[in-house]
Amino acid sequence: MYVIREKFFSVGDDFDVLDANGAKVLHVDGKVLSLRDKVVIEDLSGEEVASVHRHLVSLRPTYEIRIGGEKAAEVKKKLFTPFREKFTIDVPGPDDLEMKGDLLDHEYVIERGGSRVAEVSKRWLTIRDTYAVEVAPGENPLLVIGAVLALDLALEREEKKDKKKNDKD
Repeated sequence: MYVIREKFFSVGDDFDVLDANGAKVLHVDGKVLSLRDKVVIEDLSGEEVASVHRHLVSLRPTYEIRIGGEKAAEVKKKLFTPFREKFTIDVPGPDDLEMKGDLLDHEYVIERGGSRVAEVSKRWLTIRDTYAVEVAPGENPLLVIGAVLALDLALEREEKKDKKKNDKD
């Protein structure tokens, strides 16, 4: 299980990803002031192991996850999903993943073909403004954490757009 601080993009600061025992396992460098909404995930020695950045030109919110310098996936908002927001994690090949549930409140699952790959929840923690990510055995935690951070970036961006729109009305 991994512990991630909620709403870190509001300030654009860095933070650590912790394991279930509270030990630091990864560091996230939040470069949200960059044009592409980019975050860099580093190992304990400070080496980049993954990154997430927004595509500048796309019809819907799209974020690319790179692991070890190679493109690992794209996280995209599904276009027509009545009543619920859904995001797809488009990986090379046929095994795409889907994020579904209450995405805004960090209570959702990530599935591949109906099988649970990961679960995200705030219920498991008593620490304010944090949520837990439980990754199924055999799954790539960097891919899952990257996807979760991409979703946070996309939702934060939408929230800012809605706020600007409401301020104009």
